[in-house]
Amino acid sequence: MYHEGNAMKDEQLLQRIVCDRQVMTGKPVIRGTRLTVDFILNLLAHSMTEAEIRAEYPGISKEDIQACLLFATKALKDTDFMPLAV
Repeated sequence: MYHEGNAMKDEQLLQRIVCDRQVMTGKPVIRGTRLTVDFILNLLAHSMTEAEIRAEYPGISKEDIQACLLFATKALKDTDFMPLAV
């Protein structure tokens, strides 16, 4: 459940994601890495656990992964979608 106190936590998490044209052509990445948000989401989508991701990429934290999920959620919040297949 989302609580009002989560707004500050959201902002803190979102500060972990940056866009810089000099890094990965401006795609959103975890601050201080070249790991893109979409790359992390793809790992999660293909059943890799948070623990497995962190073992493979020891420079990132649980909060970095949470930040990727939150960033994607915020990015999609006001997006309209069309069905991909009938």
